[in-house]
Amino acid sequence: MIRKRVLSGLAGLILGLAAVVGQNPALAQTVDGEPLIAIDDPQFKPLPIAISAFIARDGLDVRASEIATVIARDLESSGLFEIVPREAFIEEITDFDVVPRYLDWRAIGASALVTGDLGLTEDGRLEMRFRLFDTAGEEQLTGRQILASPNDWRRVAHKVADGVYSALTGEGPYFDTRVVFVAESGPKGDRRKQLALMDLDGANVRYLADTSGLVLSPRFSPRDQSVLYISYDSGGPEVFLLNLDTNQRERLGEFPGMTFAPQFSPQGDEVILSLAQDGNTDLYSMNLLNRRKRRLTRSPSIETSPSYAPDGRSIVFESDRSGRQQLYVMPAEGGEPLRISFGMGSYGTPVWSPKGDLIAFTKIDNGRFHIGVMRPDGSGERLLTTSFLDESPTFAPNGRVLMFYRESPGEAGTAQVMSIDVSGINLRRVPTPGAASDPAWSPLRR
Repeated sequence: MIRKRVLSGLAGLILGLAAVVGQNPALAQTVDGEPLIAIDDPQFKPLPIAISAFIARDGLDVRASEIATVIARDLESSGLFEIVPREAFIEEITDFDVVPRYLDWRAIGASALVTGDLGLTEDGRLEMRFRLFDTAGEEQLTGRQILASPNDWRRVAHKVADGVYSALTGEGPYFDTRVVFVAESGPKGDRRKQLALMDLDGANVRYLADTSGLVLSPRFSPRDQSVLYISYDSGGPEVFLLNLDTNQRERLGEFPGMTFAPQFSPQGDEVILSLAQDGNTDLYSMNLLNRRKRRLTRSPSIETSPSYAPDGRSIVFESDRSGRQQLYVMPAEGGEPLRISFGMGSYGTPVWSPKGDLIAFTKIDNGRFHIGVMRPDGSGERLLTTSFLDESPTFAPNGRVLMFYRESPGEAGTAQVMSIDVSGINLRRVPTPGAASDPAWSPLRR
């Protein structure tokens, strides 16, 4: 955790709003008795950070430069950091093991400095070493050696960025992750939808499972090796499990009637989903080992979009049992649901944060769509976005950032993946090859 003197540039942002920490002091971490989080600072500016030219061994000059570029883009994309331009540098780092001249880096406004070198091991693997320095405190904050296949150089960059990000913010990492989404093509009324996978920054796009029909609602396994999704290849909705290593897919049993919104349990051994049978839509869980189903709700209303709490003990879902779509929480084994949303409009697509502290949702009010968050007891509701259509939030594994998709109006309107900090700042478009919807964030890669 970085010293408070370096954190001054992050004031007002880490964990975001006065409403969150002010009503829940347990969320306010401290360093040396001082708040790590300076709440709601209107003077917030991203922290200036310098990334030196990495020292390259074994003819890896181009690759070293590429890795440094990806690291800079990762950090800048978080909205927390400003990259100091290389042309401003006074000192050139030529020896990885030498302590930098801190005064030179402070002189150009850099609060933190990343140095590194890149080479090859005897068995041909990449060897990346990096160090992170606090220029004001004149000390090293963290350092690490990373070994990887040469083909995994982008993952090396993401891991360095994760190390820097976590050391400077106290938050968990999230750059070395992937996103599964629905790639869309064709006119708005007749779109082809295909399952696709990409790195967090939009690189390494890969199209999954040869599907000719509609695909919906992809979700990552907690172990990062498989994806759950709904396919209409046969004409009706079927739930499939796709192995990302082999690209083999498996149909998860018979589901008479309509099937909606499948979701893994935190342990990955069960799936929870919504089934419409005999004119009624309820929640069911399925054990992935023996494929036995268990009914969780029994109501004449429509229950759908379930999401587990990270400890697996509770489920949040949407239901119209009150007359319009609202959010409810109940024990994962079934039981009496507790309504947690009471605002104007309708609520849907809830998803529990990996931290357990927030539930994200889609809200429709006065013809506008919003992505919002609230605490699991329904308090502290905050709307982060508003547009013609914002839907399907998904959390980064650190619970700090949300992705969702936004659709623009009109015949020429398209869907695109967006991201936003849970504080409501740093709204950005996530690069995809074309139109894209239904993003789902992976766990941190191993």
